[in-house]
Amino acid sequence: MTGLETLVVDARECARLFRLGCDVEAGLAMVAMIEAAQAFIELMPGDLQSSWSGLLTLMFNDQQGQNWLSLADYLEYELVDLLTAGQAI
Repeated sequence: MTGLETLVVDARECARLFRLGCDVEAGLAMVAMIEAAQAFIELMPGDLQSSWSGLLTLMFNDQQGQNWLSLADYLEYELVDLLTAGQAI
């Protein structure tokens, strides 16, 4: 499995943890996953980097508001879409 494939799996697992109400465990996993994703994002074109920045803002707002289901959706769908869009380049 490539590093990018691992990130996709990690994002989906993190989303699953948030949906199960394991917000502390999911939050820790999310920090590690975002740090790993940053290296891939830096190699992507500017428009995808801008999307990443916007997505991080949305995820941070959901985390601050403890909106775990919305945060899980961003991780499982939006983040995975962004990572796979970058892979196609």
